[in-house]
Amino acid sequence: MNTASRKRITSIDMLRGLVMILMALDHIRDYFHYDAFFFAPTDLTKTNGALFLTRFLTHFCATVFVFLAGTSAFFVAQRRDKKSLSVWLLKRGLWLVVVEFTIIKLAWFFKLDFSVLLFMVIWILGVSMIFLAGFIHLPKKLMIALSVLVILGHNALDGMMPGGSFMSGLWSFLHVYNEVPLGNIQLFIAYPILPWVFVMPLGYYFGELYKPSVSPEFRVKKLWQLGISITLAFFIIRFVNIYGDPYPWSTQNSFEFSVMSFFNLTKYPPSLLYLLITLGPSIIFLALAENWKGSFFDKLITIGRVPMFFYIIHIYIIHLLALIAAVLTGFNASDMVIDFWVNDEPELQGYGFSLWVVYLIWVLLIIGLYPACNWFNNYKSSNRDKWWLSYL
Repeated sequence: MNTASRKRITSIDMLRGLVMILMALDHIRDYFHYDAFFFAPTDLTKTNGALFLTRFLTHFCATVFVFLAGTSAFFVAQRRDKKSLSVWLLKRGLWLVVVEFTIIKLAWFFKLDFSVLLFMVIWILGVSMIFLAGFIHLPKKLMIALSVLVILGHNALDGMMPGGSFMSGLWSFLHVYNEVPLGNIQLFIAYPILPWVFVMPLGYYFGELYKPSVSPEFRVKKLWQLGISITLAFFIIRFVNIYGDPYPWSTQNSFEFSVMSFFNLTKYPPSLLYLLITLGPSIIFLALAENWKGSFFDKLITIGRVPMFFYIIHIYIIHLLALIAAVLTGFNASDMVIDFWVNDEPELQGYGFSLWVVYLIWVLLIIGLYPACNWFNNYKSSNRDKWWLSYL
Protein backbone atom coordinates (compact mmCIF):
# COMPACT_ATOMS: atom_id res chain seq x y z
CA MET A 1 0.00 0.00 0.00
CA ASN A 2 1.42 3.37 -0.97
CA THR A 3 1.81 6.23 1.47
CA ALA A 4 -1.12 8.24 0.16
CA SER A 5 -3.47 5.27 0.44
CA ARG A 6 -2.29 4.56 3.97
CA LYS A 7 -2.97 8.14 5.05
CA ARG A 8 -6.47 8.08 3.63
CA ILE A 9 -7.44 4.96 5.52
CA THR A 10 -5.71 6.34 8.62
CA SER A 11 -8.08 9.32 8.81
CA ILE A 12 -11.08 7.00 8.56
CA ASP A 13 -9.70 4.76 11.31
CA MET A 14 -9.16 7.87 13.41
CA LEU A 15 -12.82 8.89 13.10
CA ARG A 16 -13.98 5.37 13.85
CA GLY A 17 -11.72 5.22 16.90
CA LEU A 18 -13.08 8.53 18.18
CA VAL A 19 -16.70 7.43 17.95
CA MET A 20 -15.86 4.10 19.61
CA ILE A 21 -14.53 6.05 22.59
CA LEU A 22 -17.62 8.29 22.66
CA MET A 23 -19.82 5.22 22.52
CA ALA A 24 -18.12 3.84 25.63
CA LEU A 25 -19.02 7.06 27.46
CA ASP A 26 -22.71 6.54 26.74
CA HIS A 27 -22.63 2.94 27.92
CA ILE A 28 -20.80 3.89 31.11
CA ARG A 29 -23.46 6.53 31.72
CA ASP A 30 -26.13 3.83 31.37
CA TYR A 31 -24.49 1.60 33.97
CA PHE A 32 -23.07 4.15 36.42
CA HIS A 33 -25.00 7.43 36.37
CA TYR A 34 -27.53 7.84 39.17
CA ASP A 35 -29.98 9.86 37.07
CA ALA A 36 -30.01 7.25 34.27
CA PHE A 37 -32.37 5.15 36.38
CA PHE A 38 -34.93 7.95 36.68
CA PHE A 39 -35.05 9.94 33.42
CA ALA A 40 -33.64 10.19 29.91
CA PRO A 41 -30.76 12.65 29.42
CA THR A 42 -32.73 14.36 26.65
CA ASP A 43 -35.80 14.98 28.82
CA LEU A 44 -35.78 18.78 28.91
CA THR A 45 -37.99 18.85 32.00
CA LYS A 46 -35.32 17.09 34.08
CA THR A 47 -31.93 17.18 32.34
CA ASN A 48 -29.10 19.73 32.49
CA GLY A 49 -26.62 21.09 29.97
CA ALA A 50 -23.71 18.76 30.85
CA LEU A 51 -25.89 15.65 30.77
CA PHE A 52 -27.62 16.64 27.52
CA LEU A 53 -24.25 17.33 25.85
CA THR A 54 -22.90 13.99 27.07
CA ARG A 55 -25.75 12.22 25.35
CA PHE A 56 -25.69 14.38 22.22
CA LEU A 57 -21.99 13.68 21.57
CA THR A 58 -22.70 9.97 21.49
CA HIS A 59 -25.32 10.44 18.77
CA PHE A 60 -22.49 10.43 16.23
CA CYS A 61 -21.61 6.82 16.95
CA ALA A 62 -24.32 4.81 15.21
CA THR A 63 -24.34 7.00 12.09
CA VAL A 64 -20.57 6.81 11.70
CA PHE A 65 -20.56 3.04 12.32
CA VAL A 66 -23.07 2.36 9.56
CA PHE A 67 -21.72 4.94 7.11
CA LEU A 68 -18.07 3.90 7.47
CA ALA A 69 -18.99 0.21 7.32
CA GLY A 70 -20.13 1.00 3.81
CA THR A 71 -16.83 2.77 3.11
CA SER A 72 -14.90 -0.24 4.41
CA ALA A 73 -16.93 -2.47 2.08
CA PHE A 74 -15.85 -0.22 -0.80
CA PHE A 75 -12.21 -0.80 0.14
CA VAL A 76 -12.85 -4.56 0.12
CA ALA A 77 -14.47 -4.15 -3.29
CA GLN A 78 -11.15 -2.92 -4.68
CA ARG A 79 -9.76 -6.43 -4.09
CA ARG A 80 -12.80 -8.51 -5.07
CA ASP A 81 -15.33 -8.86 -7.87
CA LYS A 82 -18.96 -8.00 -7.07
CA LYS A 83 -20.05 -11.61 -6.68
CA SER A 84 -17.38 -12.39 -4.13
CA LEU A 85 -18.04 -9.08 -2.35
CA SER A 86 -21.74 -9.95 -2.09
CA VAL A 87 -20.90 -13.31 -0.53
CA TRP A 88 -18.51 -11.61 1.91
CA LEU A 89 -21.15 -9.04 2.89
CA LEU A 90 -23.82 -11.71 3.34
CA LYS A 91 -21.62 -13.86 5.58
CA ARG A 92 -20.41 -10.93 7.63
CA GLY A 93 -23.93 -9.51 7.94
CA LEU A 94 -25.40 -12.82 9.12
CA TRP A 95 -22.53 -13.23 11.58
CA LEU A 96 -23.21 -9.80 13.09
CA VAL A 97 -26.90 -10.62 13.55
CA VAL A 98 -25.95 -13.84 15.37
CA VAL A 99 -23.44 -11.94 17.51
CA GLU A 100 -26.11 -9.40 18.49
CA PHE A 101 -28.40 -12.08 19.91
CA THR A 102 -25.68 -14.14 21.64
CA ILE A 103 -22.33 -12.58 22.56
CA ILE A 104 -23.65 -9.00 22.82
CA LYS A 105 -26.88 -10.01 24.57
CA LEU A 106 -24.88 -11.88 27.20
CA ALA A 107 -22.72 -8.80 27.74
CA TRP A 108 -25.72 -6.50 28.28
CA PHE A 109 -27.78 -8.89 30.41
CA PHE A 110 -25.28 -11.24 32.09
CA LYS A 111 -27.65 -14.05 31.21
CA LEU A 112 -28.35 -15.76 27.93
CA ASP A 113 -31.95 -16.58 27.24
CA PHE A 114 -34.23 -15.64 24.39
CA SER A 115 -37.25 -14.30 26.28
CA VAL A 116 -36.12 -10.81 25.21
CA LEU A 117 -34.20 -9.99 22.02
CA LEU A 118 -32.71 -6.53 21.51
CA PHE A 119 -32.35 -5.36 17.91
CA MET A 120 -29.54 -2.87 18.46
CA VAL A 121 -26.68 -1.33 16.47
CA ILE A 122 -24.84 -4.59 15.69
CA TRP A 123 -28.07 -6.02 14.30
CA ILE A 124 -28.58 -3.05 12.01
CA LEU A 125 -24.97 -3.20 10.85
CA GLY A 126 -25.51 -6.83 9.91
CA VAL A 127 -28.83 -6.25 8.17
CA SER A 128 -27.42 -3.23 6.30
CA MET A 129 -24.56 -5.41 5.01
CA ILE A 130 -27.05 -8.03 3.85
CA PHE A 131 -28.97 -5.36 1.93
CA LEU A 132 -25.73 -3.88 0.59
CA ALA A 133 -24.85 -7.29 -0.84
CA GLY A 134 -27.71 -6.73 -3.27
CA PHE A 135 -27.53 -2.96 -3.57
CA ILE A 136 -24.01 -3.04 -5.05
CA HIS A 137 -25.46 -4.71 -8.17
CA LEU A 138 -27.77 -1.77 -8.88
CA PRO A 139 -26.54 1.13 -11.02
CA LYS A 140 -24.56 3.58 -8.91
CA LYS A 141 -26.64 6.67 -9.70
CA LEU A 142 -29.89 4.80 -9.05
CA MET A 143 -28.64 3.51 -5.69
CA ILE A 144 -27.44 6.94 -4.55
CA ALA A 145 -30.71 8.57 -5.66
CA LEU A 146 -32.79 5.90 -3.90
CA SER A 147 -30.73 6.22 -0.68
CA VAL A 148 -31.03 10.01 -0.65
CA LEU A 149 -34.77 9.77 -1.37
CA VAL A 150 -35.40 7.40 1.55
CA ILE A 151 -33.27 9.43 3.97
CA LEU A 152 -34.97 12.68 2.93
CA GLY A 153 -38.48 11.26 2.84
CA HIS A 154 -38.81 8.64 5.55
CA ASN A 155 -40.04 11.12 8.18
CA ALA A 156 -43.22 11.46 6.13
CA LEU A 157 -43.99 7.97 7.47
CA ASP A 158 -43.80 9.05 11.12
CA GLY A 159 -46.91 8.12 13.06
CA MET A 160 -47.98 5.52 10.52
CA MET A 161 -48.94 2.16 12.06
CA PRO A 162 -50.92 -0.41 10.04
CA GLY A 163 -53.69 -2.33 11.76
CA GLY A 164 -53.39 -6.00 12.70
CA SER A 165 -50.68 -7.63 14.82
CA PHE A 166 -48.75 -9.04 11.86
CA MET A 167 -48.68 -5.83 9.83
CA SER A 168 -47.94 -3.64 12.86
CA GLY A 169 -45.11 -6.00 13.84
CA LEU A 170 -43.70 -5.94 10.33
CA TRP A 171 -43.95 -2.14 10.23
CA SER A 172 -42.11 -1.94 13.58
CA PHE A 173 -39.18 -3.77 12.00
CA LEU A 174 -39.25 -1.28 9.14
CA HIS A 175 -39.77 2.08 10.81
CA VAL A 176 -40.92 2.09 14.46
CA TYR A 177 -39.05 2.03 17.77
CA ASN A 178 -41.23 -0.55 19.44
CA GLU A 179 -41.69 -3.74 21.43
CA VAL A 180 -43.15 -6.58 19.41
CA PRO A 181 -44.45 -9.75 21.11
CA LEU A 182 -43.70 -13.02 19.33
CA GLY A 183 -45.25 -15.81 21.36
CA ASN A 184 -43.32 -15.84 24.65
CA ILE A 185 -40.53 -13.69 23.22
CA GLN A 186 -40.37 -9.90 23.40
CA LEU A 187 -38.64 -8.29 20.42
CA PHE A 188 -37.34 -4.83 21.24
CA ILE A 189 -36.78 -2.98 17.95
CA ALA A 190 -34.38 -0.14 18.81
CA TYR A 191 -32.94 0.04 15.28
CA PRO A 192 -35.65 -0.46 12.64
CA ILE A 193 -34.49 -1.07 9.09
CA LEU A 194 -35.44 2.33 7.62
CA PRO A 195 -33.53 4.47 6.96
CA TRP A 196 -30.34 2.74 8.24
CA VAL A 197 -29.95 0.31 5.34
CA PHE A 198 -29.79 3.29 2.97
CA VAL A 199 -27.07 5.05 4.95
CA MET A 200 -24.57 2.27 4.26
CA PRO A 201 -24.75 2.51 0.41
CA LEU A 202 -23.93 6.24 0.68
CA GLY A 203 -20.90 5.30 2.76
CA TYR A 204 -20.00 2.71 0.14
CA TYR A 205 -19.89 5.23 -2.71
CA PHE A 206 -18.31 7.81 -0.42
CA GLY A 207 -15.30 5.48 -0.55
CA GLU A 208 -14.61 6.63 -4.12
CA LEU A 209 -13.04 9.77 -2.65
CA TYR A 210 -10.35 7.51 -1.17
CA LYS A 211 -9.30 5.75 -4.36
CA PRO A 212 -5.56 6.07 -5.09
CA SER A 213 -6.37 8.00 -8.28
CA VAL A 214 -7.95 10.84 -6.24
CA SER A 215 -5.48 13.53 -5.22
CA PRO A 216 -5.41 14.55 -1.52
CA GLU A 217 -6.14 18.18 -2.46
CA PHE A 218 -9.25 17.26 -4.45
CA ARG A 219 -10.46 14.86 -1.76
CA VAL A 220 -10.11 17.40 1.07
CA LYS A 221 -11.88 20.04 -1.03
CA LYS A 222 -14.79 17.66 -1.66
CA LEU A 223 -14.91 16.62 2.00
CA TRP A 224 -15.20 20.26 3.07
CA GLN A 225 -17.90 20.96 0.49
CA LEU A 226 -19.90 17.87 1.38
CA GLY A 227 -19.54 18.23 5.15
CA ILE A 228 -20.43 21.93 5.22
CA SER A 229 -23.37 21.46 2.84
CA ILE A 230 -24.88 18.66 4.94
CA THR A 231 -24.37 20.64 8.16
CA LEU A 232 -25.91 23.79 6.69
CA ALA A 233 -28.86 21.73 5.45
CA PHE A 234 -29.43 20.63 9.04
CA PHE A 235 -29.52 24.19 10.38
CA ILE A 236 -31.82 25.43 7.61
CA ILE A 237 -34.33 22.58 7.90
CA ARG A 238 -34.28 22.64 11.70
CA PHE A 239 -34.75 26.40 11.81
CA VAL A 240 -37.77 26.19 9.50
CA ASN A 241 -39.16 23.65 12.00
CA ILE A 242 -41.72 22.03 9.71
CA TYR A 243 -40.16 18.72 8.69
CA GLY A 244 -37.18 16.50 9.41
CA ASP A 245 -37.90 15.27 12.96
CA PRO A 246 -41.07 14.10 14.70
CA TYR A 247 -40.57 16.68 17.45
CA PRO A 248 -40.24 20.39 16.55
CA TRP A 249 -37.98 22.55 18.66
CA SER A 250 -39.38 25.39 20.76
CA THR A 251 -38.23 28.41 22.72
CA GLN A 252 -37.59 27.49 26.34
CA ASN A 253 -37.24 29.48 29.56
CA SER A 254 -33.51 30.01 29.00
CA PHE A 255 -31.17 30.26 26.01
CA GLU A 256 -29.36 27.08 27.14
CA PHE A 257 -32.56 25.03 27.09
CA SER A 258 -33.67 26.59 23.79
CA VAL A 259 -30.39 25.37 22.27
CA MET A 260 -30.99 21.94 23.77
CA SER A 261 -34.47 21.89 22.29
CA PHE A 262 -33.01 22.78 18.88
CA PHE A 263 -30.57 19.85 19.05
CA ASN A 264 -32.97 17.42 20.72
CA LEU A 265 -33.32 14.98 17.83
CA THR A 266 -34.88 11.58 17.34
CA LYS A 267 -32.49 8.64 17.12
CA TYR A 268 -34.96 5.73 17.14
CA PRO A 269 -35.43 5.58 14.18
CA PRO A 270 -32.97 8.28 13.12
CA SER A 271 -34.69 11.33 11.76
CA LEU A 272 -33.45 13.19 8.71
CA LEU A 273 -32.10 15.93 10.98
CA TYR A 274 -30.36 13.42 13.23
CA LEU A 275 -28.54 11.96 10.23
CA LEU A 276 -27.62 15.37 8.82
CA ILE A 277 -26.07 16.72 12.03
CA THR A 278 -24.12 13.52 12.65
CA LEU A 279 -22.95 12.95 9.06
CA GLY A 280 -22.01 16.55 8.20
CA PRO A 281 -19.59 17.24 11.08
CA SER A 282 -18.15 13.71 10.74
CA ILE A 283 -17.20 14.39 7.12
CA ILE A 284 -15.72 17.76 8.18
CA PHE A 285 -13.66 15.82 10.74
CA LEU A 286 -12.28 13.65 7.93
CA ALA A 287 -11.24 16.79 6.03
CA LEU A 288 -9.46 18.12 9.11
CA ALA A 289 -7.87 14.78 10.05
CA GLU A 290 -6.34 14.08 6.65
CA ASN A 291 -2.83 14.93 7.83
CA TRP A 292 -3.12 14.79 11.61
CA LYS A 293 -0.19 13.06 13.29
CA GLY A 294 0.90 12.39 16.83
CA SER A 295 0.74 9.85 19.62
CA PHE A 296 -2.86 10.62 20.60
CA PHE A 297 -4.09 10.27 17.01
CA ASP A 298 -2.14 7.02 16.62
CA LYS A 299 -4.04 5.62 19.59
CA LEU A 300 -7.37 6.62 18.04
CA ILE A 301 -6.30 4.86 14.84
CA THR A 302 -5.43 1.69 16.73
CA ILE A 303 -8.84 1.57 18.40
CA GLY A 304 -10.51 2.36 15.08
CA ARG A 305 -8.85 -0.65 13.47
CA VAL A 306 -10.33 -3.13 15.95
CA PRO A 307 -13.92 -1.85 16.37
CA MET A 308 -15.66 -5.20 16.92
CA PHE A 309 -13.04 -6.32 19.43
CA PHE A 310 -13.40 -3.03 21.33
CA TYR A 311 -17.20 -3.15 21.17
CA ILE A 312 -17.48 -6.63 22.66
CA ILE A 313 -14.94 -6.36 25.46
CA HIS A 314 -15.92 -2.86 26.57
CA ILE A 315 -19.52 -3.94 27.31
CA TYR A 316 -18.41 -6.95 29.35
CA ILE A 317 -15.96 -4.85 31.35
CA ILE A 318 -18.44 -2.00 31.95
CA HIS A 319 -21.11 -4.43 33.12
CA LEU A 320 -18.67 -6.30 35.38
CA LEU A 321 -17.41 -3.06 36.93
CA ALA A 322 -21.00 -1.91 37.46
CA LEU A 323 -21.82 -5.20 39.21
CA ILE A 324 -18.86 -4.69 41.55
CA ALA A 325 -19.87 -1.05 42.16
CA ALA A 326 -23.45 -2.10 42.92
CA VAL A 327 -22.32 -4.69 45.48
CA LEU A 328 -19.92 -2.21 47.11
CA THR A 329 -22.75 0.33 47.47
CA GLY A 330 -25.23 -2.04 49.09
CA PHE A 331 -27.02 -3.66 46.17
CA ASN A 332 -27.14 -7.35 45.25
CA ALA A 333 -25.03 -8.84 42.48
CA SER A 334 -28.24 -10.34 41.09
CA ASP A 335 -29.58 -6.80 40.56
CA MET A 336 -27.07 -6.48 37.71
CA VAL A 337 -28.43 -9.58 35.98
CA ILE A 338 -30.71 -7.69 33.61
CA ASP A 339 -34.19 -8.69 32.45
CA PHE A 340 -34.77 -5.97 29.83
CA TRP A 341 -32.42 -2.96 30.06
CA VAL A 342 -30.26 -1.79 32.93
CA ASN A 343 -32.03 1.57 33.37
CA ASP A 344 -35.40 -0.18 33.60
CA GLU A 345 -34.44 -2.41 36.54
CA PRO A 346 -36.52 -1.17 39.52
CA GLU A 347 -34.13 -2.81 42.00
CA LEU A 348 -31.34 -0.49 40.81
CA GLN A 349 -33.15 2.79 41.46
CA GLY A 350 -30.99 4.60 43.98
CA TYR A 351 -27.78 3.06 42.63
CA GLY A 352 -25.30 5.18 40.72
CA PHE A 353 -22.92 8.10 40.88
CA SER A 354 -22.53 11.73 39.82
CA LEU A 355 -21.73 12.60 36.22
CA TRP A 356 -18.11 13.47 37.03
CA VAL A 357 -17.62 9.91 38.31
CA VAL A 358 -18.98 8.63 34.98
CA TYR A 359 -16.33 10.67 33.15
CA LEU A 360 -13.59 9.46 35.48
CA ILE A 361 -14.55 5.80 34.92
CA TRP A 362 -14.68 6.51 31.17
CA VAL A 363 -11.14 7.91 31.06
CA LEU A 364 -9.77 5.03 33.16
CA LEU A 365 -11.58 2.46 31.02
CA ILE A 366 -10.18 3.82 27.75
CA ILE A 367 -6.66 3.94 29.20
CA GLY A 368 -7.07 0.38 30.43
CA LEU A 369 -8.51 -0.95 27.17
CA TYR A 370 -5.93 0.59 24.87
CA PRO A 371 -3.15 -2.02 25.50
CA ALA A 372 -5.61 -4.83 24.66
CA CYS A 373 -6.66 -3.03 21.45
CA ASN A 374 -3.01 -2.45 20.52
CA TRP A 375 -2.19 -6.11 21.12
CA PHE A 376 -5.13 -7.30 19.02
CA ASN A 377 -4.35 -4.85 16.23
CA ASN A 378 -0.77 -6.16 16.09
CA TYR A 379 -2.02 -9.74 16.22
CA LYS A 380 -4.37 -9.13 13.28
CA SER A 381 -1.59 -7.45 11.29
CA SER A 382 0.73 -10.41 11.89
CA ASN A 383 -1.84 -13.11 11.15
CA ARG A 384 -3.64 -11.99 8.02
CA ASP A 385 -3.84 -15.62 6.91
CA LYS A 386 -6.32 -16.43 9.72
CA TRP A 387 -9.75 -16.00 8.09
CA TRP A 388 -11.68 -15.73 11.35
CA LEU A 389 -9.89 -12.51 12.28
CA SER A 390 -11.86 -10.65 9.60
CA TYR A 391 -14.98 -11.19 11.72
CA LEU A 392 -13.56 -9.34 14.75
